[in-house]
Amino acid sequence: MKKLLSVSSLIMMLLFVFSFSGIAAADQKATKEECVAKCKEAAKQIKEIGLEAVLKKISDAKGEFVWKDSYVFCFNNETTKMLAHPSPRLIGFNGSRIKDSNGVFFMKEMMDLANAKGEGWVNYVYMNRKLQPPKPQPKTSYVLNVPDQKIVLAAGIFE
Repeated sequence: MKKLLSVSSLIMMLLFVFSFSGIAAADQKATKEECVAKCKEAAKQIKEIGLEAVLKKISDAKGEFVWKDSYVFCFNNETTKMLAHPSPRLIGFNGSRIKDSNGVFFMKEMMDLANAKGEGWVNYVYMNRKLQPPKPQPKTSYVLNVPDQKIVLAAGIFE
C-alpha cells in the first residue's frame, strides 16, 4: 500500500510540474535585444554561407531564427515581397499594401526606414491571431537593411 501511495504521489507531482512548464514556455517574451541580435546573426550568416541558405533557415519554423514568441523574416528592400518567413503561406506575398489596424502601411514603413537609415524600429498595431478572439496589439519590429543583397531582415515583439 505504501508503495502504491508513493508511486501515486510521484505521478501527481510530475503532472503538476509538467502542467506549469508549458505555461512558462508560452509566456516567454522575446526582447528587443534578441530581435537585433537575431537579425544581425542572419546578416552575418548571409555573408558566410549565402542568401539562399539563410532564407531556408529563416523559413524553418523550428529553426534558429524562431524563438520564444518571435521570428526573423526577410523581404525585398524595393518591393516588400516576402522572401523568407516561418509561415510558408506568406513567402512571395507583397507586403506594400498591408495596413495595420490604424491604416498604417507598416511594411512600406519598414522598407523605407531600412533603406533610409540602414536599421531601426517601426511601431504598428498587429492583429494577433494567436489570441482568442484575435485582437489588435501594439508591436514594434527591428529592421536591418542588407544592401548588397537588396533585402531587409526584421523581427518584432508585442508591447
